[in-house]
Amino acid sequence: MTRDISKIEHRVIEDPWLNVVLFRPEIPANTGNIARLCGAAEIRLHLIHPLGFRVDDRHLKRAGLDYWHEVDIRHHADYKSFLSNTDADGRIIGLSRHASEPYTEAHIRRGDYLLFGQETLGLPPEIREAIPCYKIPIWGNVRSLNLSTSAGIVAYHFLHQTGRF
Repeated sequence: MTRDISKIEHRVIEDPWLNVVLFRPEIPANTGNIARLCGAAEIRLHLIHPLGFRVDDRHLKRAGLDYWHEVDIRHHADYKSFLSNTDADGRIIGLSRHASEPYTEAHIRRGDYLLFGQETLGLPPEIREAIPCYKIPIWGNVRSLNLSTSAGIVAYHFLHQTGRF
């Protein structure tokens, strides 16, 4: 029997150091890995729907193992709903392979939102044009990094930059 992950009682972090936001994620294993990262680092995870999978998907649960209750996870019906439910003090910073500046040039503050796009399409141009966006440099002949790898690189860099460790 599968349980709907959105129905699990999740941890609530009152003042998260960072927020990771996934815009319409498509691959359950990536979302599960990012959820585990968020649980381990006490980062709030936001999922902007529609998702490319069901939240009771066995691959999603498998990637999160038994840590789902440790993740402060928020679901948003769409991007507009996400915007109306963000903390006024937190800024939204986009991560996109289309950006020109490397993520190390971003100045992140506690409570900011790191917005990642879909695995296949990235962030839509209208979102990239509305918020500051940064990229993870790639020097080889690879067009992009895996979403969960990208989230881990950037999140831990900014946790360190903001004094979390």
